Amino acid sequence: MTTAPIDGQTDIFATLRPQPADALLALIGMHRADPRPDKIDVGVGVYRDSAGATPVFRAVKAAEAALVRDQPTKAYIGPEGDARFTDLLAPIVFGAALAGSDRLTGVQTPGGTGALRLGADLLGRADLSGRVWIGTPTWPNHGPIFEAAGLTVVPHAYYDRATSTLDFAAMMTDLRSAARGDVVLLHGCCHNPTGTGFSVAQWRELAEAFAARGIVPFIDLAYQGLGDGLEADAAGTRIVLDAVPEALIAYSCDKNFGLYRERVGAFWALSASAGAVPAVRGNLLVLARSLWSMPPDHGAAVVRLILESPELTDIWLAELEEMRVRVGTLRTALAAAEPRLATIADQRGLFAILPIDRVAVAALRERHGIYMADSGRINVAGLHADTIARFAAALSPFLPE
Repeated sequence: MTTAPIDGQTDIFATLRPQPADALLALIGMHRADPRPDKIDVGVGVYRDSAGATPVFRAVKAAEAALVRDQPTKAYIGPEGDARFTDLLAPIVFGAALAGSDRLTGVQTPGGTGALRLGADLLGRADLSGRVWIGTPTWPNHGPIFEAAGLTVVPHAYYDRATSTLDFAAMMTDLRSAARGDVVLLHGCCHNPTGTGFSVAQWRELAEAFAARGIVPFIDLAYQGLGDGLEADAAGTRIVLDAVPEALIAYSCDKNFGLYRERVGAFWALSASAGAVPAVRGNLLVLARSLWSMPPDHGAAVVRLILESPELTDIWLAELEEMRVRVGTLRTALAAAEPRLATIADQRGLFAILPIDRVAVAALRERHGIYMADSGRINVAGLHADTIARFAAALSPFLPE
């Protein structure tokens, strides 16, 4: 039932347009309502173990127990968050040398999404006149985050869907149109949604091009440790940052510490000189204050306690490696079960895009209880040893010859 506004009052929401329902939430609802006992969910983008659960890390449980026991207060932290958390995380991301650079400044954020938005707003506050280049496809929230900050987003080629591989040549051709001061968003590792990434040689080529042409890299490093390992997954970021005067880095601990609902992230800015850092940091803090005032403490405190303890760090590293190996094993097994998916074994991280269309996705859901995004993106960790053969057999009629 609708009612007219009272005389003399303004209907402030009259110009709002209805928004489409979130496709992922709808998918979750359909999967939950499906009574078939052998249904398969490869849509939701969180890590799952062989039992289909997203477990709490043992290291996290131990750190949380210590936090509950010893935390002296629940008073606010500042807009910069837990500075010790950021300091301990920096060497893992950047290596010891760059982590200690006087050109680098970082703050805690609510997840990687908060870090991306903080960086986007910093670019907006800096009166960025250039454009933000984003590869296609990408995480669906990337474009809206930068657009919400008032920035101009333009696409560049990235992925060849016909071959399920990175199209680096097409990407570099598109980026020839990028001008000095433009920003290019890069996935640091484990590309979401394609699983494809750059070789070391390609990272170097990107770094050289950015440095020579005054292009600013914005690196989204959301899955460090889930591809080839912590050091290898940070290699591209470090290559680029060694070459350029300025860069922005968004980081998430949600995946590699399993802290999804705690929203744990960090943002760093690399400035052209140490003299620019106070102004950059001051603006970051003002922006953070307006966006979320103070970031939540619990998740960052848990990460800090893990990284402060050699024992807990070792447990965390072992758990992370177990996750990484499991995902890699699933990729290899899926590629072996269906040779037309051979490229999946060469990709990294949780995600891959299947070479099928929306009609096939709907048919797989209706006939076999297999749930995935309409784009054909799957979460490889949603599979396990007992479901791979059935998944591959159901998929087979829809794959190109």
